[in-house]
Amino acid sequence: MSHNSRKPRPKTNKVARPGNLKQSSAGEVRIIGGNFRGRKLPVLNAEGLRPTSDRVKETLFNWLQFEIAGASCLDVFAGSGALSFEAISRGAKQATLLELNKQNAKQLQQNLKALAVSNAVVEQIDSLQWLNKPCEQAYDLVFLDPPFHKELMQTAVDLLFENGYLSDQAWLYLEQEKQLDWPILPEGWVNYREKNTSQVKFGLFKKDVK
Repeated sequence: MSHNSRKPRPKTNKVARPGNLKQSSAGEVRIIGGNFRGRKLPVLNAEGLRPTSDRVKETLFNWLQFEIAGASCLDVFAGSGALSFEAISRGAKQATLLELNKQNAKQLQQNLKALAVSNAVVEQIDSLQWLNKPCEQAYDLVFLDPPFHKELMQTAVDLLFENGYLSDQAWLYLEQEKQLDWPILPEGWVNYREKNTSQVKFGLFKKDVK
């Protein structure tokens, strides 16, 4: 997804190779709610980088409006950081952003500094490598929006559950190509809400406590 456009890009790999990442800022993401509402943050010109659209963010955070305050968040494939910035703006307690590309991770850190945010951290690392270790902290809200066409979703989901990254009351947000089936989740996890855009399917999942 592009910043405020519905036009698909030629490639949709959210994490670009260093050779495809220009030093200059090529766009921006806008925080649409909370303490930082209206703030615009630069996004580097990375081929295939897909900042979550305002339309999708508005829908997602309407779903989560009573769940964000005080939540600890994990943004597995952070990209532009749009989801984490939105969550922090709306009162999340903490956010961890995982980003493979060194230059993009640096931009995320600069954006957090510009917001004077001290309750978020950027980890410049391969996301699957980070998840493939015992969990030190369980999260209340996990954003999982992997690069398209890389078949990373199921592996990332499996690692999240195998290594205990989801708290007992956690929400799991998934965003993927519209035509794909949802990944297989552990027994008891249910699809709470989902919607489609022209290119993307996104949904919110939670363990059924009935």
